[in-house]
Amino acid sequence: MQISCNTDGVAGRKIIHTRAVSMDNDVHRSVLLRASRRPDHTNYSFEIKDGGDGFLGGDKSSSEYPMKVIWKRGFVRLLLVGGILWMLLILVVLLFHIWTCQSSLVFLSAICNKDSTVFQMLHTMGLVTPQHRCSIPLANDPEKVVIPEKKSPSNFVQSLSYFEEDDASTNGSQSSPLFGGHQSWKQREDSFKLRSSMKVHCGFMKNGGAEMSPKDVEYVKKCKFVVASGIFDGYDTPHQPSNVSPRSKKLFCFLMVVDEVSLNFIKKNVSVRDEEWVGIWRLILFKNPPYDEPRRNGKVPKILTHRLFPQALYSIWIDGKMELIVDPLLMLERYLWRGKYTFAIAQHKHHKNIYEEADSNKRRKRYARPLIDHHMKIYRYEGLEPWNPLKQTKSDVPEGAIIIREHTPLTNLFSCLWFNEVNLFTPRDQLSFGFVVYRLKGNFKFFMFPNCEYNSIFILHPHTREHSSKIEWVKSLNEFKGNNSGLKESRGGLGLWAPYPADLNSVILPPVARTSKAG
Repeated sequence: MQISCNTDGVAGRKIIHTRAVSMDNDVHRSVLLRASRRPDHTNYSFEIKDGGDGFLGGDKSSSEYPMKVIWKRGFVRLLLVGGILWMLLILVVLLFHIWTCQSSLVFLSAICNKDSTVFQMLHTMGLVTPQHRCSIPLANDPEKVVIPEKKSPSNFVQSLSYFEEDDASTNGSQSSPLFGGHQSWKQREDSFKLRSSMKVHCGFMKNGGAEMSPKDVEYVKKCKFVVASGIFDGYDTPHQPSNVSPRSKKLFCFLMVVDEVSLNFIKKNVSVRDEEWVGIWRLILFKNPPYDEPRRNGKVPKILTHRLFPQALYSIWIDGKMELIVDPLLMLERYLWRGKYTFAIAQHKHHKNIYEEADSNKRRKRYARPLIDHHMKIYRYEGLEPWNPLKQTKSDVPEGAIIIREHTPLTNLFSCLWFNEVNLFTPRDQLSFGFVVYRLKGNFKFFMFPNCEYNSIFILHPHTREHSSKIEWVKSLNEFKGNNSGLKESRGGLGLWAPYPADLNSVILPPVARTSKAG
C-alpha cells in the first residue's frame, strides 16, 4: 500500500512539472511573438548610446514618443473646441443684436447701432427689419442748448454768386426768361468743378416768376432761424407744430410758402388771422409760380430755401403734409451741431440705388416713364454707378421731406446744383440728390440719419385730394405727339428735350430688382 502511494505521488509531481514546462513555453512564445511585432529600436538605442546617453537615453526617447502624440492630439482638440466656442459666441452676439434691433423697448432699441456694418449685413440677409419709428437721441432741455457763435468754416468754396439775367441764346432759343434760366450743357458741367469763387445758375432769374410781396420780403429779413414748409395747388392745409419750446418760438420764424390757389383754399377751410397767420405759421404768398406742375413749384422753397430767405443762417424744411412734433432747436443740435455737419437728410426707407428709385417712380406713375428713362441714361452716361456698400455714402436716395441745413457757401452751392437738376430733368428730387453728391466727388459732407428717426420727427397727414397729372401717365414718347403735344412742360424739364451732346442710344441702364413690396 505504501509503495502504491509513493508511486502515485511521483506521477502527480511529474504531471505538474510537465504542465509548468508547457506554460513556460507558451509564455516564451507569446513574448517572442510580441517582440516580433514591435519596431526595431536597436539601432536607435545604440545611436543614443553612442551619443553618450547610454541605455537610459534610449528609454527616455521611447517614453517621449507617446507623449508627443498625446500633446498633438490635445492641441488639435483644443483648437476645435476653441473654434466652436468662438462661433457660438459670435452667434450669441448676432442673436442679441437682432433681438435689440427688433425690440420695442426704448432701452434695448437704443443699444442697437443701426448704422453699423453688422446691422446692414443682417438687413441685407433679411434677418432684421428696420423699425418704422425709433427714439431720437435728443438733448434734454432746449433752454440749455448752446448755439454756435461762429458759422462753420466753408471748405472749397468761399464765395458764391448767381446768374440773375437769363440768356436765352445759350441754347439757341429766343424764348422769354425762365425761372431756372437757359443753362447750357457746358455751364452745367462747369458748375460741378469746385473753385474758391463760383457763379452758378440758381433759379430766381429776372422776370422768371416766383416773386414775393414787398411786405413779405421785409418780414423774412429778420429771420435767422427758419422752419419752412409749402403748400401748392391746395393739396394740404397747415398743421401746427407741437412740442415747440418757448425759446424756439422766439428764435425761429415758421414760414409757410403758398400759391394763390392754396391761399384761397386755406382761407375757406382754416381760421386765418390778419390775412397772413395760421397759428404759428406766417403765410408767404408765392406770386406767379414759375412752373406748370405744382410738384415742380414746390421744389423752389424746398431746395432753394437759402435764396427765398437769404438772411437765414439755419433752416429746417418740412413738407406741407407733415406735422412737426420735435422742437426745432433740438433738431439743429442733434443733426448739425453735435456732429459738426452743415447738411442733414434722412435715408430712404426702401431704396439706396437711384436706378431702383427710378424704377419705383415708373411703377407708381410719378412722371412719364420714357422721360425718367432718358433722365437715368444721362446719369449712367456720366458715370453714376448703382449704389454699393463700398461707396462713401450710406445711400444715394434720401427721404426729401425733411432737410436740415446751415447756409454755408458749399451747402448753398449743393442746393443750387440739386435744384438745377430738378429744373432740367424730372421733378423727382430723390433721383437727383445722389447724382450731385457723386459729381462733387466726395467733397460735400453731410449727415444721412436713420429712417426710423425721420419717421419720429413728424405725424403724416393725408392730402386734401390726390395729386394727378396727365404727364405722369405717359408710357411712350409717341403720346407727346400730335394733339397731345400739350403734355410737355413749357417751363421745366427742358433738358429732357434738348439735344444731349452725346449718343445715349447705346447706354444700357443697370438691371434693378424690386427690393420691397412698398417700394
